[in-house]
Amino acid sequence: MTDWLPTLSNNGKPRYLAIADAIATDIRAGSLAPGDRLPPQRRLAASLGIDFTTVSRAYSEAQARGLVDSQVGRGTFITGTAPADQSADPLREGEEDLSMNMPPEPTDPALLEKMREGMGYVSANLIPLLRYQSAVGSEKDKIAASTWLSLRGMVPRLERIAVTPGAHPTMLAILSILTNPGDTVLCENITYPGIRNLAARMRVRLEGIAMDADGILPDALEAAIRAHGPRALYLNPTLQNPTTLTMPTARRLEVSAILNRHGLPLIEDDAYGFIPAKAPAPLAVSAPDLTWHIGGLAKCIGAGLRLAYTVAPSGKDAYALAQALRAISVMPSPLPMALTTRWVEDGTADRIRRFIRQESAARQKVAAEVLDGFEFTAAENAFNIWLRLPKGSGRADVIARMAGRHIGIMPSDAFTVGGTPDEHVRVCLGGSITRDALQSGLLFLSHAMVPDTYMG
Repeated sequence: MTDWLPTLSNNGKPRYLAIADAIATDIRAGSLAPGDRLPPQRRLAASLGIDFTTVSRAYSEAQARGLVDSQVGRGTFITGTAPADQSADPLREGEEDLSMNMPPEPTDPALLEKMREGMGYVSANLIPLLRYQSAVGSEKDKIAASTWLSLRGMVPRLERIAVTPGAHPTMLAILSILTNPGDTVLCENITYPGIRNLAARMRVRLEGIAMDADGILPDALEAAIRAHGPRALYLNPTLQNPTTLTMPTARRLEVSAILNRHGLPLIEDDAYGFIPAKAPAPLAVSAPDLTWHIGGLAKCIGAGLRLAYTVAPSGKDAYALAQALRAISVMPSPLPMALTTRWVEDGTADRIRRFIRQESAARQKVAAEVLDGFEFTAAENAFNIWLRLPKGSGRADVIARMAGRHIGIMPSDAFTVGGTPDEHVRVCLGGSITRDALQSGLLFLSHAMVPDTYMG
């Protein structure tokens, strides 16, 4: 077919996107079939009365979507079928914050189609979801949260569960309940930057606790409680960000015993706890009356949902959390909350979680092979490695050399609480990057860390 002429929509999109959309529409309608040849670019441009470059860009966009294949000297041919309503917005495609520790993105067509089915459910219930709702989720949403939390061995009463708008607002709300300006909160001496930022906003002092390969040291925790009279302890005990360490069960029980003895509240950030197949039980199981357990969904389903399943120490504490969250954010967004509830109910969320588990393990293998000989800590299902730079290599220089590469790197300065940052960087392996691109980027990093081999 060389006489195809698209019907262009008048929806304000650029012409090149309208042409690519028309190709997808006609494939779905059967007007274009695999093997059909599209008109030469100059001929189509003349027929539509537009610039040749617009058509060229449209064909490139269609090829990027997997709709066509351009062969030099032969032309542009339809390659297959177009998924329903899947025209990509190139402005959205380019939005990715590489400074964040992101999970690998699902690529399995069957899983993606299942995820889109959930969007159809949300669309069918659109109007009710545009109304103001509970600050901590409906009973239906809490039941889904309870189902999800059971994957971590937790069975809290619904009155203790809150569906919250992501881990950050939740931690902010909890800090507003537990602390006043000038108070001290304990944490790992290498910790998640988010708690550092929130503490600074709340004018709360963070005190870092020394760690070993199993997490914070019990003796150091005891000493810090006696010395500082803290209001709470913050921990990220499973696949800790950035060190990737997981606190084993024995250490969790030691820490829980100390918390119970002193009556010290715990903010347990369990962002990564749902990823490993056999992660230790949360500290909330051994210190339930003191623990604010935050089961964020950003790492185990998707950051764009901005939701967390939070368990308060008691129903009274859950009420206080609801009041604090109402002041901060009014309510979790009903649209992503409904989508998440649907995905939990029909098993899609668990399929996403399993994909992330499998793909993160594969990416860790890539990192282990490429960076063999360098010193770093890693874990099978972590989204990053914690890399010690070789002698003579500085954080700032390495990060500058890696500028423009599709790998997020952050220096140890962002994670250190007390003391002087050492020459470590967090190297992220997740996000939209492919395994081949990751391998290439890490190979570049291996040279960037050794000045004598860096070619610029």
